[in-house]
Amino acid sequence: MLNIVLFGPPGAGKGTQSEKLIAKYGFTHLSTGDIFRYNTKNKTELGQLAQSYMDKGELVPDEVTIAMLESEVEKSNTSKGFIFDGFPRTIPQAEALDKFLAGRGQSIAVMTALEVPEPELIKRLLLRGADSGRADDTDESIIKNRIQVYNDQTAVVANYYSAQNKFRAINGIGSIDEIFDRLCAVIDAVEETK
Repeated sequence: MLNIVLFGPPGAGKGTQSEKLIAKYGFTHLSTGDIFRYNTKNKTELGQLAQSYMDKGELVPDEVTIAMLESEVEKSNTSKGFIFDGFPRTIPQAEALDKFLAGRGQSIAVMTALEVPEPELIKRLLLRGADSGRADDTDESIIKNRIQVYNDQTAVVANYYSAQNKFRAINGIGSIDEIFDRLCAVIDAVEETK
């Protein structure tokens, strides 16, 4: 089983690339954003709590995020591997994920980080907001706050995986297929060493 963290700021293309990786490798996609949106749309207690943080562009507390993610992993026990998208966002989350996976005899094989300049991220998110109607993608001030939160609180997780020699930076500019080819080259190289 090959587990990867697909990393990058909001608007880097994680969701788009995840779909292509799932089709090629048979991974199960675990997106905290999708999990939260499902819960908020269905107005679950957890969803309402998560929404109160997301509306301000803030991170949902670790204990809420981790419990939800563990539940999703347990549901998909026949997967060839997982793509963790939008998680971990903090070093405590990364440590909790490592502990959880170790209990299942697994680990994170690689963190691939899509790197995209901020002006391009803002442009992509505003376009996505116009198409999807997602409130958090239609307000430039909220977008900038989400990017700042990522830079201040989340980007440090790259250091955690770098210290384990599991971090790989990917140029997130170019066509969808060009970026996908870069991701596949990294995943294939990691798979060969397993």
